[in-house]
Amino acid sequence: MLATQLSGLATVEPGIEETLDLVGGFDDGFSHGFARLGEQPRAALAALADTLAVTPLGERVREAVEKVVAGSLADEHLTALAGGRAALLGAVHDALLARLDTALGRARADWTAPAPAETAGSVPENVLAGCRSWLRELAIAGWRGVDHDLVAASAPTLDAALAVPALRRLAVLLDGLAAELRGCCPMSTMDRLPARRWADLWARALLLAQPGGLPAGLAAATPVSGRLLPLGADVHEHGTAIQVQVHAVLEPAGGAPARLVRTSVSAAKVETIVGPAVWRLLGSHPVLLGALAKRHAVEITDLPLLPGGDLVWRDDQARPAEPADPFATARLRLPEAVAPAVAPLDRHPVRIAEPVLLEGYSATADDRGGVTLELGGQSLPVDVFRLPRCAPLTPELVARSSACLGLLRWDAGRWLLQPLAVRHGSKRATAEAHTGDWALGPTDPRVVKAEAKSGDAVAVLRERAGRLLRR
Repeated sequence: MLATQLSGLATVEPGIEETLDLVGGFDDGFSHGFARLGEQPRAALAALADTLAVTPLGERVREAVEKVVAGSLADEHLTALAGGRAALLGAVHDALLARLDTALGRARADWTAPAPAETAGSVPENVLAGCRSWLRELAIAGWRGVDHDLVAASAPTLDAALAVPALRRLAVLLDGLAAELRGCCPMSTMDRLPARRWADLWARALLLAQPGGLPAGLAAATPVSGRLLPLGADVHEHGTAIQVQVHAVLEPAGGAPARLVRTSVSAAKVETIVGPAVWRLLGSHPVLLGALAKRHAVEITDLPLLPGGDLVWRDDQARPAEPADPFATARLRLPEAVAPAVAPLDRHPVRIAEPVLLEGYSATADDRGGVTLELGGQSLPVDVFRLPRCAPLTPELVARSSACLGLLRWDAGRWLLQPLAVRHGSKRATAEAHTGDWALGPTDPRVVKAEAKSGDAVAVLRERAGRLLRR
């Protein structure tokens, strides 16, 4: 990535800060509940309606604001407000992504709406109505008014939603929101609420809970074959779950243009499984893990590719291919790869994560553990807090690096780089560290020794679970 490209990201697109302020005003009003709107929240809702007046949503949002201010909180009014909020964040996303694509010279596919999902008719309307009802109660109470009883009221709805395969995405989203709220009760003791995050989850859930609001899923997938060249792994770790999202370049069979794609594998876990041990939970995907650890390409056959650029991973439809250096892939194939279109509901600034290659920079570390890359007079902060604990990639290695393959993200009004791999000096030689290096087990002797001393937590838990099931 050249300095001239990086300089194109130095300034913030006009209107972005003002748009986010509008969203912030909505979120502040939500914190105290729409049943008791004060003067400031009313002004924030009015500003939201004024901003959207010239859009197709204008009339519906205006009516919704008037009804909510008057004390009427029907599903259709809250849905219009959620849609208006999502539209504003979608506009910010589109402006940022367009600026990034222009800076990188990256081509992006156009979005084509998929055909309606075949499973749409099998979704019980009463379950969707139950989801909307609980979300309406949250809007009435506001985050400050949430208590254990209100969180517990979600249980019957969640049980019903989890029982419907087509509603699994919505059910997991609601379950996660309920768990966060439960863990924070009582809200009166919290100095600061994650209002933006919770409002994001609430709005997305409400839009998904509309009839026909669910994504088309596999019904809209296209089978693809070809050679998959991994760039790196973005590890998402939670106390009870682990997901590895692999960013890669796909060379389709038949000579079609190369494409940027993602594929993810995940597993449930317990909080005691941390560090390199989490990779053992994904052992049912040896081909994908082997490609990360051994840095080789993968030949795939008829894997479903969703419109948003996500490959549905099936290990039995993939086989190892020749070695493929991620840095070489990024240098030679990434510039010409076509980026996927972004689905409407996914258009949110926090979702932006674009693979880039940086070379020829100087890295500096500060006394707080942060790292900044300087390239051509431009500065780019490194998001070292996203570095996973299950990989050898550390802030110290990033600070010593001369090349970095990572994801450009936008957070809190600035661009950040999340490293996936670095090339650094090591004992008069050049070495590399990747987030997927330990996918088949740690290679650092000190880590291996520490794991041997502490024991295999995954094996112990599996053995205990087996004994319980045999009883």
